[in-house]
Amino acid sequence: MHIHPENPSHRQILKVVEILRSGGVIIYPTDTVYGLGCNIFDSRAVERIARIKGVRIEKANFSFICHDLSHLSVFTKQLDNSTFKLMKKYLPGPYTFILPASSKIPKIFKNKKKTVGIRIPDHTIPIEIVKELGNPLLTTSIHDVDKVIDYTTDPELIHENMGHLVDVVIDGGYGKNVPSTVIDCMSEVPEVVREGLGIFEDYA
Repeated sequence: MHIHPENPSHRQILKVVEILRSGGVIIYPTDTVYGLGCNIFDSRAVERIARIKGVRIEKANFSFICHDLSHLSVFTKQLDNSTFKLMKKYLPGPYTFILPASSKIPKIFKNKKKTVGIRIPDHTIPIEIVKELGNPLLTTSIHDVDKVIDYTTDPELIHENMGHLVDVVIDGGYGKNVPSTVIDCMSEVPEVVREGLGIFEDYA
């Protein structure tokens, strides 16, 4: 499905949301690499993504895509002021923040997970999908099949290699081949645990 990256058609966004609400799995563009996503409240869809990735849910590092910081109070424990200010400064953008998970995260993630990765990409397509869906999207990066490069940037190739595994591949133009920068906010000093596209300079 071709969707304009800056001015997505509302009708197409509604189609994608309908797929997600009926348990679908999608591939979609972000401000970094293309992602594999589903509705966080659909356990079967979450399990399907785990199978596609070849990981066990309890060990998987999936993140939630939110459209703004309003979901934080639902899915994370009370954040201190400095962490909130930090996120406000860097988001939307190519960053994933690891935060303490609240008891309201879906049961399927509750096994031993005490953390949740939160992402607000600077990309209209996923933001509009999440707004229309009404809750975050589970997300995980898709890797290239041949292992020569880490990430596939061409949506046509993604469709060719992975289209049979998902319900829709959204073509929003070429993606990047560098993932988000991951910042662990679980201790007093924020720590970069993966250097990615985002440049992070706020070490407390």
